[in-house]
Amino acid sequence: MSKPDELLVDVAAMVESGQSNQMSLTVVTGGAVITGRLAPEAVWRQRVSEVLTDSAHLGDFAGTFTASTPKDGPPTHLHFHVARILQGAVGIPETGGMYRVSIEDVSAWTVGDFSYH
Repeated sequence: MSKPDELLVDVAAMVESGQSNQMSLTVVTGGAVITGRLAPEAVWRQRVSEVLTDSAHLGDFAGTFTASTPKDGPPTHLHFHVARILQGAVGIPETGGMYRVSIEDVSAWTVGDFSYH
């Protein structure tokens, strides 16, 4: 088991404490490059729950994302919204998605996001 990058944990903690969704980040995890903005976990969970609630087939899963309580200790995951997986000259999905990434699994990162215009 690898030790999470303390600086990245601090960045995640600042996002959590400030309830801000303006911090842009690009990470490499499992060979994938994910770029987008970080959101506090509670905000991310609420948004995922809303998307699921609006789905005719996945509505039953919505409560899973709002039922849990915050855990004590430093953040263990990054919660991206308006995020894309970079593949060649394309960002997938084009409109951005919601991704949860384990901080422990991040092998490289940089502040800022990449976009193709």
